Amino acid sequence: MTTLLGQIAAGQSLSPEIDIGTKSLVGLVLPAAWIAAAGGISFQVSVDGGSTWNELLTVAGAAYAVAFTAAGPAYIAVDPSTLRGVQAIKVRSGTAGAPVNQTSTVALTLITRLAL
Repeated sequence: MTTLLGQIAAGQSLSPEIDIGTKSLVGLVLPAAWIAAAGGISFQVSVDGGSTWNELLTVAGAAYAVAFTAAGPAYIAVDPSTLRGVQAIKVRSGTAGAPVNQTSTVALTLITRLAL
């Protein structure tokens, strides 16, 4: 397991690019300052290392979100197959259609492992 750091700035809902390379995301650690988003967490993803960004969708075409409404601190388990083949991600508080701005800058810890 490896940890990567990211953040969402105060007044924003989307993190800058976080390069996960050839690893798979397996979890997120949210700080106590995290403002709960009713839609959970969603992702923008890049398969080309950050040149092109897309919303992460399910096979059925719905926006994929890790659904929870709890405030931080929290550990969120992520199915590693969900982000298979992705080289970089942006983490969003809420969904593309209903983003939730964080009131203060929040640090995110991403837990990764070697891709299978």
